[in-house]
Amino acid sequence: MDGGGGSRENVMAGGAYTEEPHVLAVDDSLVDRKLVERLLKNSSCKVTTAENGLRALEYLGLGDEKRTSLEDNVSKVNLIITDYCMPGMTGYELLKKIKESSMLKEIPVVIMSSENIPTRINKCLEEGAQMFMLKPLKQSDVVKLRCNLMNCRS
Repeated sequence: MDGGGGSRENVMAGGAYTEEPHVLAVDDSLVDRKLVERLLKNSSCKVTTAENGLRALEYLGLGDEKRTSLEDNVSKVNLIITDYCMPGMTGYELLKKIKESSMLKEIPVVIMSSENIPTRINKCLEEGAQMFMLKPLKQSDVVKLRCNLMNCRS
């Protein structure tokens, strides 16, 4: 299985993917990162974590160190979920970099924040975020996210 060319219509009973969607989860908080990882894995997602925006960009092949092949990692990531408030590079700045990249711009990005600030939410959605979710995430949020992922990937 290469994970890249399969039909998105290939769904099992109960609305689950027959292939695990691969999610890149970015959060500077270890506790939040582990929570998101566990919730996603409970929903049969493959999860890669990064502790900040720069690490996420490196994994995606946009960092200063281009050790990984961009196409290898991009074809494997179906969704990026990132915290908004992180040191060094905010989730918003990460979103902008992803949406500026011709290779990455089609990957849906979900922003998470513990602060419900409408101007921040609107700014992220206008920049191309698929969704904005309030932390702490719950299993029901991840279920909603999976449904959204299946609808937006054609």
